[in-house]
Amino acid sequence: MLPEIGIDWDACINLMLRAMQLLQQGALQLFSLLGLSADVDGQPAWPFALRLSGEVMLIDRSVARALLAALAYSGAALLLALLALAWRRGRVPLLLAAVALALLTPWPQADLLTTQASPTTFHTSPTGFSAAAIVRGEQVYRQQCIACHGADGRGNTPLALALPVAPPNLSSGLLWRRFDGDVYWSLRHGRGGMPGFADTLSVADSWALIDYMKANAAGVGITDTGSWPRPVALPDLALACRHSGVTSTGQWRGQRIRLVVGQAGPADNEDPRLQSVLLGGRAGDAVGAIDCASNDADGLRAIAIITGAGAQGLAGAELLADRDGWLRARSNGGAWSQSDMLCRSPLASGQPTAAATLTTTTTGIDQLIAAMDADPVRYIKGGFVH
Repeated sequence: MLPEIGIDWDACINLMLRAMQLLQQGALQLFSLLGLSADVDGQPAWPFALRLSGEVMLIDRSVARALLAALAYSGAALLLALLALAWRRGRVPLLLAAVALALLTPWPQADLLTTQASPTTFHTSPTGFSAAAIVRGEQVYRQQCIACHGADGRGNTPLALALPVAPPNLSSGLLWRRFDGDVYWSLRHGRGGMPGFADTLSVADSWALIDYMKANAAGVGITDTGSWPRPVALPDLALACRHSGVTSTGQWRGQRIRLVVGQAGPADNEDPRLQSVLLGGRAGDAVGAIDCASNDADGLRAIAIITGAGAQGLAGAELLADRDGWLRARSNGGAWSQSDMLCRSPLASGQPTAAATLTTTTTGIDQLIAAMDADPVRYIKGGFVH
């Protein structure tokens, strides 16, 4: 009896979505270099009305499987054509077989593989996901958006319910399923019953508003479910360090980061596997081996939004970010445990990880670090969340 072959469809679809995204971004850069695309708000504009869509694959996996099959047919047809060129005696039958495969390739319907595109589809924030932008975005949201979308982003306000077209639920997965540039275009030019804000908001405020909406959605999610239902990055925080020249957490990309909110204890030494930051303090307040601190009020407010906690509720809390910059765990102080992991892949549920193989003598922080490394966030914008 032949062994059963298991296919990790989630991994396959991740690779396909990543390839689709890189293909389109590469094409956009090429068009820009050749002068075939104009710039919109300082970034190259997508010159076509449609783009390849990965969103539908999240809804209907049969489309992804059909696309994989079509790619396999096309690959086989190309291989036969190459063999025909190299093998003179078998050229005719090989070419006929290649043409037959190409004609019989079962491509999914075109409308399932493409979607309407905005010129700014592949635009990204020029400053990244920063604490200052999140706090600025909160101010803009309260001025321009809260009447319809509500504080939690669900759009259940009296004004929203009176509209002929209900506003979208911003605390759902919407902001993760759509490209940032698409959200940016809708914000600037309007969508459905929402007016455009291009004449009201600056480009910087528009991006800040998007940063805040993502941070707020993360806070609503953790309040409702006890975990981050979708990955959220550690925002860039301004730092003051006693002995190093590091000025922001963004300079630590590729390293694990630990935030300690409030005053560190006298025995709170640095773990060599982590870069620790005292949040809400000054560099001189950092004790033990914790070298860096952030006393930026924007940083404390941004973390309070992301965790769904008020500033007072953060006192004594600690957070861990993995090597890729994603927030993964939160503790209210004391020893770490597996229950502190608040961002994990649902695909790994019930499957043993590296953390499960550790001995019972290891500490909670050891288990968390092993779990983060064994189960990284596999995030593709406009595709899977993790």
